[in-house]
Amino acid sequence: MSNTFLLGWEEWASLPKLGLPAIKAKVDTGARTSALHAVSVEPFGPIENPQVRFILHPIPERPDIEVVCSAPALGRRDVTSSNGETELRWVIETPLRIGDREWLVEMTLTNRETMNYRMLLGRQAIQSDMVVDPATSNAQGELSYELYKGFPKRKPVKRPLRIGILTREPSNYSSKRLRDAAETRGHVVEMINTGRCTLAIDSKNPIVHYDGKPLPVFDAIIPRIGASITSYGTAVLRQFAMTGAYSLNSSGSIVVSRDKLHAHQELARAGIDMPVTAFANSPKDTNNIISHVGGAPLVVKLLQSTQGRGVVLAETKKAAESVIDAFRGLDANFIVQEFIEEADGADVRCFVVGGRVIASMMRQAEAGEFRSNLHRGGTARTVKITKEERQVAVRAVKVLGLSVAGVDLLRSSQGPKVLEVNSSPGLEGVERTSGKDVAGMIVEYIESHLHPHIKTQTRRLKVEKRT
Repeated sequence: MSNTFLLGWEEWASLPKLGLPAIKAKVDTGARTSALHAVSVEPFGPIENPQVRFILHPIPERPDIEVVCSAPALGRRDVTSSNGETELRWVIETPLRIGDREWLVEMTLTNRETMNYRMLLGRQAIQSDMVVDPATSNAQGELSYELYKGFPKRKPVKRPLRIGILTREPSNYSSKRLRDAAETRGHVVEMINTGRCTLAIDSKNPIVHYDGKPLPVFDAIIPRIGASITSYGTAVLRQFAMTGAYSLNSSGSIVVSRDKLHAHQELARAGIDMPVTAFANSPKDTNNIISHVGGAPLVVKLLQSTQGRGVVLAETKKAAESVIDAFRGLDANFIVQEFIEEADGADVRCFVVGGRVIASMMRQAEAGEFRSNLHRGGTARTVKITKEERQVAVRAVKVLGLSVAGVDLLRSSQGPKVLEVNSSPGLEGVERTSGKDVAGMIVEYIESHLHPHIKTQTRRLKVEKRT
């Protein structure tokens, strides 16, 4: 053991090239990559030799002490965290010193404000002659945050963000409310017409052009992509992600949520209750899919339908056969679904942001109509949702990988059933019905991902310890 370099499960380290004399690191052999806390990450320099500049708060309890760092960038890399979230991160290489050993390590840059350790040392950075003892702490001695005593202090501030709203309808209620809410908080907002974007796909310099001119780098993108342009819109969104922009909903989660069949399969696999749904390709299976959902009355839906368009109630078997034959004649993809009669033309819209229901409303179809969409003449009123409905809505959004979504629930005799999960829910109905600033809560959620979290020692003692 004399030739080995012992590491404990936590170690004091320094990063001399970044100007960091002391930082506490968690040594985690379960993690492949190493990570360093960073906010306000900004690339600069020539495309062929890029660098990144970022701010680091090395002392968890002292957000007033910040160090501005810069380092050559090796590029960007997708990193999946322990909770399953994938993030595109900048990667740097810098000397790391622990005890009397100094060596080069690759670090991914990410916001670790909610973590107890500003640095994570993964197994990729642990050299072959190093041994990690999970029962030992600070095997290579201790440093002190007193080394930052001469560093300047400043009151933490929330910097303005550059936010792009990806929409072909900049004048509609939702787009304007999101813009106003962001600008009220001091951010810079630009409306970006999805159809006017062109993509320059380059591994070294991915750019989104707008009317032939390159767009600047955005901190965040709010996708409001219409169903008719889902494929191109999500391609544009992926390109923005390649530039380092945070997307409120990822392109992959939007694609899944827009495909009703795929979304229903994912929800069913997670054990989330829905109206019984059937799908078939062959005309010979018409009777089979009708029987799968319990016979008429039943609902036939186009897979890409929105706002109630392409959704038909067939009250008899003969009517169901006619609708199915008509859709097949148009080469349209559709599903057949159980009709929940006891819902009586009403559904509950739960608006989920960041894993919690922030607002809800009940939508009621007009007389003689079973579709409760407000665009179809439905009305909305306030509603108190149950604990079960709240849990189902949050689970459905999580399963589809969305951060913001509207979940439509039917109140059936067997409990709540998920009718649909909308990745671009409208704000007008839910804001006017609930009286809540939903747009403002969405912007605050974006800020929580891109701004430092200001915490006090008292709060840190109360929250659950996370590493």
